[in-house]
Order: sequence, then structure tokens, then C-alpha cells
Amino acid sequence: MKVILLQDVKKVGTKGSVIDVSDGYARNLLLPKKLAVEATPGNLKMLESLQKTQDDKLEREFLHAREWAEKLAKAKFVMKSRAGADGRLFGAITNHDIAETINKQLGFELDKRKIRLKEPIKRLGSHPVEATLYHDVNVKFMVEVEEEK
Repeated sequence: MKVILLQDVKKVGTKGSVIDVSDGYARNLLLPKKLAVEATPGNLKMLESLQKTQDDKLEREFLHAREWAEKLAKAKFVMKSRAGADGRLFGAITNHDIAETINKQLGFELDKRKIRLKEPIKRLGSHPVEATLYHDVNVKFMVEVEEEK
């Protein structure tokens, strides 16, 4: 019997895939537990429209991420922190601090986990920072650390 999986099923298939399983497995497990529906022409058409909708949504998210990446690359982020005479900061600037600054300055909700720093910033000056906004959308931008007076 051909069925369309509504959820991922271990060792069987992933959500949205059309698979061929035995009649008993489909009738006794997959269909009663709502893990799958029978692959009728109407259900196949519904699956096709759902996949098209999902593809359109992913495309919009990708374009939105690229748009924000361009804005991040062009923007200048200045952060102020107390520092000693030799330019070392009292404390450090972390990805959380950078995300807060971006959120305040651009109004863009950037999660701190998407910002990659090799190590926290501990000196005054310009520092390169990289962020991943989407699967294949990475952006590099500069953070300027100035002394707070």
C-alpha cells in the first residue's frame, strides 16, 4: 500500500515522503497513529501544494536573510567599554553584547548563538565578527570597540 508520511518514522522514511509499505503495517500502525495517510490522488495533490508552499516560504526566508546580511555588512557597530591604559578591556565583549547592540541599532532580532567569535573581544579597536543568518547566508562585519569615558 502506498502512503504519505505525516511525520518522520524511524527506518521507514521522512515527513512528506511517499513510500510503499505492507498493507498490515499501514492499517495497523501508520494509519491509526496518524503517522501516515493513504496515497490517493487527492492526498498526493495536497502534498504537492504543501511542498510548494513550504518551498516558497523557504525562498522568502532566504531572501530576507540575504537582505539583512547586506545591511549588517554595511553597518558600523560601535561598542563602548572601560579599558586600562594598555587598551585591555575590564571584562570582555561577548556575542551576547554584540547581538544586543545589533538589535538596538537595526531593530533586527539576531540570536546570540548565530554570532561566531573565536574568543571574546578583550581589546580596543576594530574586530571582525561573523554571523550565520540562514543555512547558506553568512555575513562578516566589523565591531569597533572604543574606550568609555
